[in-house]
Amino acid sequence: MSVPRGGVYLGLGANLGDPAQQLRRALAQLQGDGAIRLLRCSTFHRTAPWGRLDQPEFVNAVAEIDTALEPDALVEALLATERALGRQRDAGRWGPRLIDLDLLLYRERELALPGCRVPHPRLAERAFVLVPLAELAPDARVPGLGSVAQCLQRLSPAERATVLPGTGSVALEAAAPQAR
Repeated sequence: MSVPRGGVYLGLGANLGDPAQQLRRALAQLQGDGAIRLLRCSTFHRTAPWGRLDQPEFVNAVAEIDTALEPDALVEALLATERALGRQRDAGRWGPRLIDLDLLLYRERELALPGCRVPHPRLAERAFVLVPLAELAPDARVPGLGSVAQCLQRLSPAERATVLPGTGSVALEAAAPQAR
């Protein structure tokens, strides 16, 4: 068995159907991929919409994974998971969605590939990402921006308030039986 490398963080979000169930399904689908091993997941948080306010609240979380996939291949796996769960990319920017999976951090690397920028370009602006990420890794480095905790501290109290009390912890065993 390989030693977990971790340090790869994914953002998960949904606001259509049963959003919490969609996140659980995405975690199970990713774990079933074989090239991805779920290490930990934050609690699920209800969050106010970002960008477009005329839509339902989201449920957001962050997962830490171990993978040998390079970032571009990992992004392809995330997109395939979204498609398998019914996501259609026609709702427009920041619109409602069944599932959204984003590569946030990849082992403190900075990358600019076609269709893949790491760290996620707007990570430091979004409380709905930073709050659950800080739950897992407050000291993780965001290249060029400092730690996750420092990024979160730079957000205004009003921005941080868009993340509502958690919806409870995630049962990793139910979502992904092999996760530890």
